[in-house]
Amino acid sequence: MPLKRLSVTGVRNLHPVTLQPSPRINIISGANGSGKTSLLEAIHILGLARSFRSTRLQPVIQHGLDACTVFAEMVLHSGVSCSIGITRSKQADYLIRMDGQTVRSAAQLAETLPLQLINPDSFRLLEGAPKQRRQYLDWGVFHVEHQFLPVWQRLQKSLKQRNSLLRRGRMQRSMLIPWESELIAAGEQVDEFRRAYLSKLKPVFETILARLLPLDDLTLSYYRGWDKDKPLAQVLDDQFERDSQLGYTQSGPQRADLRLRIKGMNAVDILSRGQQKLVVCALKIAQGYLLRELRGSQESVFLVDDLPSELDEQHRRALCSLLEDLECQVFISCVDEQQLRDCWKNDTPLSMFHVEHGRIVQTD
Repeated sequence: MPLKRLSVTGVRNLHPVTLQPSPRINIISGANGSGKTSLLEAIHILGLARSFRSTRLQPVIQHGLDACTVFAEMVLHSGVSCSIGITRSKQADYLIRMDGQTVRSAAQLAETLPLQLINPDSFRLLEGAPKQRRQYLDWGVFHVEHQFLPVWQRLQKSLKQRNSLLRRGRMQRSMLIPWESELIAAGEQVDEFRRAYLSKLKPVFETILARLLPLDDLTLSYYRGWDKDKPLAQVLDDQFERDSQLGYTQSGPQRADLRLRIKGMNAVDILSRGQQKLVVCALKIAQGYLLRELRGSQESVFLVDDLPSELDEQHRRALCSLLEDLECQVFISCVDEQQLRDCWKNDTPLSMFHVEHGRIVQTD
């Protein structure tokens, strides 16, 4: 579902702009600090109601303004257009509109506009905390399993309540039973969703990785967050005393992780920095291919920030080829457009935009 028209107002240093991007490849070039990453950030806000560059809204909203607004018209798989828009204020409030109707949940934005971000921070996926890999995994499950979100929300609520009771100190175990029952039911269902998704993702990831980097010994596996040989109820029972001492739940789906290993060793300790970047690219792109395979009517929109500085020419071309074959909408930022202009087939729809001092103009 590509963006047909995009309007941005009040995001960082960008001048108000309305663009008509290509349904496939869009290259945004400009000097460092010109505003090209801010355009990708605006699209990210449109899809997820938040920035990927800052957890605070104040630096995102242009100086002197109280809010920023991003609006887009999209083309559905049926060919029908729909509109989505979001306004975020400095008071952290947001207003989301879809086809003229107010939407209460940012999850509806995420479902309507599946975004994949590849930027320098994305490469922390391998070396970062398990939370980052859980978020990566849950992005995929959310977009292919409609029941996932309400079950995941039940899990979060029951976990929060159990931890709150544990922090009170000594108590009767019976006080925890209602929340533990909910935690166990939701937790085991979330685990089933994750395992089913990963079983479909692994072969796609291996195929994608082979086009970028020959790593036959790399394995991708899933740790569910508790002993694989015990039911969650038994684990919570066995660890109750220790959980009470610590004031939180040690084991469960909130501790799940993806593990990438080479000959039994953590891949991040074996791979070079460049190889790590390619593995992360393969993980991200594999989710786009799988989403298209499982839900043919829904395509990811890829935001790729400063691609040339992260990869050499050979691997840059290989990555562009994968994105091109995916036939989704891609926005790629770079300093020198010549590094990307010739990476595509002649018949691939391509639009070029140049950013200078926050002004965006189409150059092709």
